[in-house]
Amino acid sequence: MLRHQTASEHYWTDHFEVTDEDIEFLFNVFLEDEKPLSSQELARRLVAFRIEKEAQLLRRQFQRGEVFQPRHEYQVGQTLVFPALDYAVGRVVGVRPGNNPEHGEFKVIQVEFEDGEAREFASALQTPHQLNIDFSVDTQLPTATQADIDAIMRDYGDDIIYLLEERLRKEEDVVYFAGRWFLKSLLVEVTIAHLHLAEAVLVMHNGGPLETERIIKEVGLPGQANRRLQIFSLEYAMFHDPRFDEVGPAGRVLWYLRDLEPPEVVKVPERLRYKPIEYDWRLLTEELAQLEYEIDDELSNLRSPASPADSVTFSLNFPHRRTGTLPLNSHLRHLFPTAYEAQRILMTLIDGQTGEEMPGWVVREHRYVYGLADFYRRHRLPVGAYIIVRRTDDPSRVVVDFHAHRPRTEWIRLAVPGPNNRLLFESQKRAIGAEYDELMVLGADDLKGIDALWISTDKPQRSLADIMRELMAELAKLTPQRTVHAKTLYSAVNVIRRCPPGPIFATLVSNPEFEHVGGPYWRLA
Repeated sequence: MLRHQTASEHYWTDHFEVTDEDIEFLFNVFLEDEKPLSSQELARRLVAFRIEKEAQLLRRQFQRGEVFQPRHEYQVGQTLVFPALDYAVGRVVGVRPGNNPEHGEFKVIQVEFEDGEAREFASALQTPHQLNIDFSVDTQLPTATQADIDAIMRDYGDDIIYLLEERLRKEEDVVYFAGRWFLKSLLVEVTIAHLHLAEAVLVMHNGGPLETERIIKEVGLPGQANRRLQIFSLEYAMFHDPRFDEVGPAGRVLWYLRDLEPPEVVKVPERLRYKPIEYDWRLLTEELAQLEYEIDDELSNLRSPASPADSVTFSLNFPHRRTGTLPLNSHLRHLFPTAYEAQRILMTLIDGQTGEEMPGWVVREHRYVYGLADFYRRHRLPVGAYIIVRRTDDPSRVVVDFHAHRPRTEWIRLAVPGPNNRLLFESQKRAIGAEYDELMVLGADDLKGIDALWISTDKPQRSLADIMRELMAELAKLTPQRTVHAKTLYSAVNVIRRCPPGPIFATLVSNPEFEHVGGPYWRLA
């Protein structure tokens, strides 16, 4: 077989770039197909085009002369094609006898190439040589079979798609939505009247979610364009209208009216807002760093495990318990659906105890999932409860559960609003029917009073060290040793101010007011 450039790694890696000719070809694809295409589909079309382009080039080269093979004899003036030299074309300008006892009688031809270079080659060779092949133009040309394209996409597809997308983004007439590309000039016209009708359709369905197919039946678009192009045109127009929110998981487009989305989804709840506090992470001891990983606060920016689990258990902190949310921490974020462009994704949360389905909103930008307030209240889950999140076969459906048992009365820390805007803690008996982390568990009867103590991270009235000092003094009263576990302090701080473990633990180490007494326990100096 002849060596083809498009079959080599070198062709698709070191020297591959998307050319103007490639873009012209893809534009013609859009014109002929009249439908949006994904990056994967366009890349496959481009690979097939490049293979066919090489085949056409080789066919023209082969028409110019005879394919050189050492076993054949050639005459001065003949034109030869050399596959081993990237199909270079040369003319025989001389012939002389060869001199090599190992090969017997043969001839040497002098060939002058089109770039002016002259080289010599053996001909009329009677001994075997690797360049002697059974040649037929039709069988030796590269072919763009599905198997060939699959192999190239498997080995080099990521790089091809990356470079293709990079080039398409620079084309003024190319538009992109939900993983598909098309030409803006070929979109079906969508007027403001059509968008008003789309809004009315969503209002009739309580804001959504609705698929584009259902909306377009009511809206109606002009022209004879195929249905897929009509749908894409409406989707592109709705995506650029601030009234509409695309909330579907990757692979599915769903629309919702932004004004009818839960306020906690459109705007980050106050309890979850955090203004980063600068600290030196190198101050954290190995024990404290491990404790931060165990807590896995979504604000800690921890790296996800190399092998994500299908079921994750974590301890619920006060901010998420109060707002009815889940954290998208390093262990949890892979369990929830992603989207192409959507800032908010509507999904289904399933109560693992009852099987009841609840609407959930994934807000990836701010790392939380909203929709569990009723779940927490229904099962009377305390702060510190172990929450279990499990994957299902459907990426848009996730089970939320906990380890339930018959409620039993236990002593826990109770957060109590005190005088002078102080947060106090008492040991009280409460009936709890779920397993929980004893170091993080908290109860609160007067939620309005606790809310009044909240310190906004945008305009903090007190420093983190001041808050920690005050809370540690209160927590220390609950133990004979008057010590406080670092994890317990983290849980308490987050009752009145949102803060990940890192700054809290670094302050424990760096501030002389806090004394380490062994293990993860601290006390006021």
